[in-house]
Amino acid sequence: MAKQCTADELFQLLRGFQPTCVLIAAAELDVFTALHNHPAEAPDLAGRLNADPRATGVMLDALAAMGLLRKSGARYEVPEEVADTLVEGGPHCMLGMVRHQGNCLRRWSQLAKVVKTGKPVEREVSVRGAEEDRISFIRAMDEISSPVAAGLIESLGSLKFKHLLDLGGASGTWTIPFLRRNPDARATIFDLPDAIPMAAYRMRRAGLTDRVRLVEGNFYTDELPAGADLAWVSAIVHQNSREENRDMFRKIFAALIPGGRVLIRDFVMDESRTAPAGGAFFAVNMLVATSGGGTFTFSELDADLKAAGFVNVTFLRRGEGMDSMVSATKPA
Repeated sequence: MAKQCTADELFQLLRGFQPTCVLIAAAELDVFTALHNHPAEAPDLAGRLNADPRATGVMLDALAAMGLLRKSGARYEVPEEVADTLVEGGPHCMLGMVRHQGNCLRRWSQLAKVVKTGKPVEREVSVRGAEEDRISFIRAMDEISSPVAAGLIESLGSLKFKHLLDLGGASGTWTIPFLRRNPDARATIFDLPDAIPMAAYRMRRAGLTDRVRLVEGNFYTDELPAGADLAWVSAIVHQNSREENRDMFRKIFAALIPGGRVLIRDFVMDESRTAPAGGAFFAVNMLVATSGGGTFTFSELDADLKAAGFVNVTFLRRGEGMDSMVSATKPA
């Protein structure tokens, strides 16, 4: 049933972008880190940021009105409860995700154009530059996945494997809990060249360097490293069209040993495509950013996996977010 929306409710909904834009701008400029150890007045901070003093003051006042800064006289400081998530190095830092959402917002703002043309928009680089935007994306994926990875893997129950292929494994967010769950197993992380140094750093910190092979490549154009008995495909299928997924599943099928298994983590939509709601919105995210990506139903994933040769396609876990799980097996 459609929800009645009053004029006031509609206005509040329309204004929702405003605090989001202020927060993203502050994160892209690293305002919270700059003020954390050195509270300052607007002109002083503007000098440190190489920014305009008047514009800096307006942004800082808005942040204070949001409760993200504390203002005493003309001086601004970061409350400790905010520093936890918005200061570089904070214990629950989310700066990568905030900056990544800024890149998403620049695309979402052109949704009407995308609907007219059916084509994704040109990527607009943030003030931090293209390389920093790439780093923000990888950080964002880690920031959102690290707190839930171990629990999600645990929810699968007994999961025996000898060799994990972590497809597009980035910095190893999921490889680490998989290997800690299975102390005798090893893993291969396969990702683009610019992600591999981050993975190497994470594996050293986790003490897993001897158990993980890092392989550079592009799963759209390259064959996958062979020999794994478990392939992990986390938050990838949504960026592809169905044909691209079928091609990817064929490569995974070829790389797995007989009897090997693939696990897919992503949104899985009901047949109406309106639930879970987060998946419907994420489909918009893919619409503005990719030429064929979206969120898919179980019946679509089932058909595409079977087209690649997999059997025993199973809906293992139904989640409200990107925590649904689908499994399939390569015949022995």
